[in-house]
Amino acid sequence: MNAFLIDPVRRSIESVEIDGSIESIRTLIGFPHVDADEIRGGGDRLYFDEECYLRRDETAGRFQLDTLAPVSGRGVVTGAPREGGVVGAPKVSLESLRTRIVFV
Repeated sequence: MNAFLIDPVRRSIESVEIDGSIESIRTLIGFPHVDADEIRGGGDRLYFDEECYLRRDETAGRFQLDTLAPVSGRGVVTGAPREGGVVGAPKVSLESLRTRIVFV
């Protein structure tokens, strides 16, 4: 399944393949505890390190998606969760997502 990986260190947003599980999202983000916020339009979600606001790691990079609070470290955009805890493919296109992210 398709998802989008946001890497503020590399300042990149790319399409990646995941199996839709929370484990695959954790692996991409690099931390065991993840949180998610719904993003504008269609129920898509931004997953990020749950403790990113506490770590204060200046080398992790930061980004902001729409009007959400800036996130430190990597983020993953997926579709809404489905039955069984599996996430779907995002409805937002990669091109549209790129216009909505600011690296800070």
